Amino acid sequence: MLLENGKRALEVRNVTFRHRKDLRTLLENFSLVVNPGDKVVIIGEEGNGKSTLLRWMHDPAAVADYVEAGGIRQTHGMHLGYLPQMLPEELRVQPLYQFFAEVSDADYGDLYDTAEKLRFPADFYYSGQTLGTLSGGERVKVQMARILLSRPDALLLDEPSNDLDIATLEIMERFIQEFPGPLLFISHDETLISRTANRVVLLEQLRRRQVSRATVSNVPFDVFMAERSAAFARQAQIAQEERREERKARERFQRIEQRVAHEQENISRGDPHGGRLLKKKMANVKALERRYAREHAEMTALPEAEDSISIALNFTASPVRGKRILQEHWNTLCLPEGRVLAEDVSLSVLGGEKWCILGDNGAGKTTLLKACMDVLARREDLSVFYMPQNYEDRLCMEKSAVEYLAPEGDREAVTRVRTLLGALKFSGEEMMRPLGACSGGQRAKVLLLQLSLSGADVLLLDEPTRNFSPLSGPELRALLRAFPGTILSVSHDRKYIREVCDHVVRLTSRGLVPAEVEEKE
Repeated sequence: MLLENGKRALEVRNVTFRHRKDLRTLLENFSLVVNPGDKVVIIGEEGNGKSTLLRWMHDPAAVADYVEAGGIRQTHGMHLGYLPQMLPEELRVQPLYQFFAEVSDADYGDLYDTAEKLRFPADFYYSGQTLGTLSGGERVKVQMARILLSRPDALLLDEPSNDLDIATLEIMERFIQEFPGPLLFISHDETLISRTANRVVLLEQLRRRQVSRATVSNVPFDVFMAERSAAFARQAQIAQEERREERKARERFQRIEQRVAHEQENISRGDPHGGRLLKKKMANVKALERRYAREHAEMTALPEAEDSISIALNFTASPVRGKRILQEHWNTLCLPEGRVLAEDVSLSVLGGEKWCILGDNGAGKTTLLKACMDVLARREDLSVFYMPQNYEDRLCMEKSAVEYLAPEGDREAVTRVRTLLGALKFSGEEMMRPLGACSGGQRAKVLLLQLSLSGADVLLLDEPTRNFSPLSGPELRALLRAFPGTILSVSHDRKYIREVCDHVVRLTSRGLVPAEVEEKE
C-alpha cells in the first residue's frame, strides 16, 4: 500500500494456512496492514503459525513444503530484512567472513558503528570462526548486523531478543522503537513487548486446536492484555447471568406445566368446561415457553480463549533445603578449544536457593552452567536435571515427543505422556512428529515435561523461559518459583529474574560478582 506521503506499507490480505499433513487450519482469511512506524508483535502459543506467517511474508516459497498457503502479499518493492527464529543448519558451518561477504562493500564506518551498537567485536566481520560455535546471543547479533547493513525498508524479526544479554536487549528495544519502517516481530520477552509494541496480533487455536482465530488490536500490549481480560470478565458475567435467568424461567414453566397437568388429572369428568379451560391454559403456557425460548436462543456466548499451558513439577523429591549443593572454584573457565573466558570463578549454592547468572554474550555463562553440571553429575545424593540452551544437545531429533518421553513404549506410559503433551497444547499429529520438525517452543515444552517427569531436586536451566509465549510465561514463572528444590539458571528474562530468582550474579572475565541493581530490575 502506497500512502499519501509516499511511504510504503506492508500488506497481507485473506491469508489462509493449512498444514499439509493433518489439514489443520493455522490461519484463515487473515488480513493486516503494517504501516511505517508500526511495531506489531505476534503472540500466541507454539504451533499456532506465528513463525510460518513471518516466513511466508518474507518468502512464500519457504513454507510450501509443509503448509498450503493462499492469500495476497504486497511488499510494494520494499527490501525486507528477515531474522529467522533458529539459525539455518547450512549456516552453522559457515565462517563469519563468508556470512558477511554480501555486505562486504558496506562503508567501514557503518561496519564499525553496527558492531559497536550491537556490542560485538568488529573483527567478527573478517573472522574464520563458524556461526555454529558462537553463543546464542552472538548468533542473533551477527544476523541482525547483516540485516541492518543491507539497509532494509521493513523488518520481520522472529525472536530478536533470544539469548541477548540485558545491555543488548535494551539496545534492541531502542532500535525497534526508532526503526522508521514497517516492523513485525515475534517475541516471548514480555518486558521487550511492553516497551516496544504499539499493535498486537494474537493467534489462537481453539476447541482442541480445531478452530483458528486471529485477533488484531491497535493498542499497546499492556493495554491489549488489560482490555482483553476486562472484556472476557464482562462477557462471562453477562453470559452467566443470562443462563441463570434462562434456567429460572425454565424451572418456572416446568412448575406451571406440572401444576396444570396435575389439575387435568384430577378434574371431575362431570366438568367438561373446566377441562377445556385447563387444556387452553396448558396451550398458553406451552406457547409462552416457546416464545421465551426463541427470544433467548441467541444468548451471549461464554468467552472462548486458548488456555495457557498446564503442567505441574514433581515435588515428591526432597527439597534438600539448606544443604550444601555446590561449593566449587575454577581457576579458569575455558572453551573446548582452550580460549579462556573467565578466571577465578567461585560459586557456593545451598539447597532451595534460586540463582541466575547474568553476563555479556560470549562471557561463558553456558560454559559455567555445563561445568556445574559436570560437578553435580558426580553427586549420588542428588537428582539433577539439565536443560541446555541448544535443545538438540539433549533431545533426539529423529524421535517424536511420545517416543522420546516414553521410550519403553508400554501402553500406560504412552497414554500418560500423550495426556501431558495435550496439556501443553500438542495436537495428536504434533505428538508423533519428529522433534527435528517441531518448533523451538515445542521442543522447550518437551524438555519441560521431561523435567517434570524426572523428579529432580536440582535444576540447571539455560534460558528456560525464552520459548514460552507471553500467555504461558506467567504460568511457567509461578511453577519455577514454587519449586522447593534448587535452581541454577542462565537468563536475560527480566520478569523471570525478578519473580523467580533470589540470587543474581554477573559473570565477568575476573569471576562472578553481584549483579548491579538495575540489572535485576
